[in-house]
Amino acid sequence: MARFRRKTCFAAITLTSFVFVITVILKYFTPEDNGFSNTFGLGFLPVIRKMDKDNIKVESESKKDSNAPKTMTKGTAEEKTKNLELVLQRLPEPNYNMHAFYYTWYGNPQFDGKYIHWDHPLLPHWDPKVASNYPNGRHSPPDDIGANFYPALGAYSSRDPSVIEAHMQQLRTASIGVIAVSWYPPGKHDENGDSTDDILPLLLDVAHKYQVKVAFHIEPFKGRDDRSMFDSVKYIMEKYGKHPAFYKYERTPGDVLPLFYVYDSYLQSPDTWAKLLKKTEEGSIRNTPYDGIFVALLVEEKHKRDILAAGFDGVYTYFATNGFSYGSSQNNWPAIKAFCNEHNLIFIPSVGPGYVDTSIRPWNYRNTRNRINGKYYETSLRAALETKPPIISITSFNEWHEGTQIESAVPKTGSQGAYSDYLPLKPNFYLEITSRWAKKFEEEQEKWLQLTK
Repeated sequence: MARFRRKTCFAAITLTSFVFVITVILKYFTPEDNGFSNTFGLGFLPVIRKMDKDNIKVESESKKDSNAPKTMTKGTAEEKTKNLELVLQRLPEPNYNMHAFYYTWYGNPQFDGKYIHWDHPLLPHWDPKVASNYPNGRHSPPDDIGANFYPALGAYSSRDPSVIEAHMQQLRTASIGVIAVSWYPPGKHDENGDSTDDILPLLLDVAHKYQVKVAFHIEPFKGRDDRSMFDSVKYIMEKYGKHPAFYKYERTPGDVLPLFYVYDSYLQSPDTWAKLLKKTEEGSIRNTPYDGIFVALLVEEKHKRDILAAGFDGVYTYFATNGFSYGSSQNNWPAIKAFCNEHNLIFIPSVGPGYVDTSIRPWNYRNTRNRINGKYYETSLRAALETKPPIISITSFNEWHEGTQIESAVPKTGSQGAYSDYLPLKPNFYLEITSRWAKKFEEEQEKWLQLTK
């Protein structure tokens, strides 16, 4: 028994010594910050990333705000310039004849003290009997927003500099050269938003960095008539007209003027518009420092004559719902283009990736236009190109309420259920389609130009 105990003790000492030697050797050859120095080896992963309950947001230990868009790294002015140059080198060239309607009316608590527009109310049907069959109330962001799709940037603020930066990168990814920003005069706004004119200086500055131009899409603000329009255009020109990102269109060689889209122009009579736009009228804007190219919205066929009588310089169709109106019906575009050619008007067809607004108009299913994985959009672009227009407008970059956006969207499940998304396609799929057709449009315009020589 004593011999057995001595052997056992010797074996235990030998085993203990062996384990100690191995431990020392491993400690010597293993870095202090290796993965096994933390509990269960979790430190082996350089960044722990987790998916939230909706499988959308990616979050790292060092950055809690996963919704924040990517911005250029901090550094000296020279480093920032080099970084921007590298970014621009990777992006396709902008086509300044591709315009996208752009909205700055979104807000969130971080930048605006509250959610704006994302909490859009559900609009009732005009027939009370029909309205009684549908829900009412407001959306409750950030999980429940007034849109059928969910933005990749989350329920963002249009004032957020990083959002504007991300938008400009997306616009350049799409080869879009001009944004037509929805605009109300200072202190005025749509019924669901706040005044946004003060966002324009930053928007113009960032647009200029990315070689994107900014046009103005003048909304039907309260009191809009010939005099208030003159004052509004004068304000725009005096405040923003000298900015390098301010868009001007060369209609003929040497004839370069700012271009203004006038939304719901039919709300004012041709006589009212003529006071502003006809050269013969006293108080006309023509041949003044504030003259421009004014493009009217064509909805009904009768508006063609009204637009001509009013003295507008062109027409656009805006709505992305093929068949919704005379102007938005693609089979009418050749006739509209012929009318414009006859009367020296600019024709700007408006194309879109689809339409769905049932998140704010739950009764409006009949006007939904399915995206069909991009086929609807490409059909619209092809129809526009066939009319040989000088400009194509896109409805829209970010009108989320009506589901016409080409901005990146992601899958999301909120309190009201699952949002629509672009799957199985990528979040930036519609940006890529736009870029491809912008290139084709440029090539076709070159061919048309050669034919006229």
